Amino acid sequence: MDFNLLKSLGLSLNDKTKTDFEFYMELFKKYNAHTNLISKNDENLLFEKHIFDSLAFNLFSQKYGYPETIMDIGTGGGFPSLPLALIYPKTKIFAIDSTSKKINFIKEVKEKLKLENIEPMAMRIEELPLNLKESFDVVTTRALGNLRLVLEYAVPYLKVGGYFVAYKSTDSENELNQAKNVVKILKTELVDSIGYKLPLDENFDRKLLIFKKESKIPPLYPRQYSVMKKTPL
Repeated sequence: MDFNLLKSLGLSLNDKTKTDFEFYMELFKKYNAHTNLISKNDENLLFEKHIFDSLAFNLFSQKYGYPETIMDIGTGGGFPSLPLALIYPKTKIFAIDSTSKKINFIKEVKEKLKLENIEPMAMRIEELPLNLKESFDVVTTRALGNLRLVLEYAVPYLKVGGYFVAYKSTDSENELNQAKNVVKILKTELVDSIGYKLPLDENFDRKLLIFKKESKIPPLYPRQYSVMKKTPL
């Protein structure tokens, strides 16, 4: 892997962090051999397609400030939560996923690299403790689904004035159009779109959609997933 590629994201890693990333990637590949964290085809592009993509969050931080708290919803094998925990040691990161085997991997990395700033939780979003609502500076989602649904998952956990950062492909206009009503109901505004390219041979454009929570919302959100699917906002 070429850590110099991260300079395009405004990152320059010290030797210890580089060593931690190398250890984490080796551990990931060993775990992925028996537990499906990502597809076997993607494993060869772990750095370029998943870690680099996760670290594109730094483009947001450079512009809007480095958050003290992040909730990563649907983190899967730890994207973006684990790469962010490695580069932001002072940021408390809650990594949420309903699949225990994926959260167990994050717990293993946490233990072996002594990452005190990451809190893995194997839970559905609707089952999270109520005291976590409106308590995070930033909520992220990377591969969770359509904006219309993930906004309802994310926004209730943001502080007023906090940001929801959604990792998306550049072709997301249709999702944004579908989500206009949700944005309005959840007192949120799309304030920015930050584009970047993954370091792959093919043209792989990505962007971070940045939503800001403007005021408090009713405590009934997020609703149960079955209700969200049946009657989307």
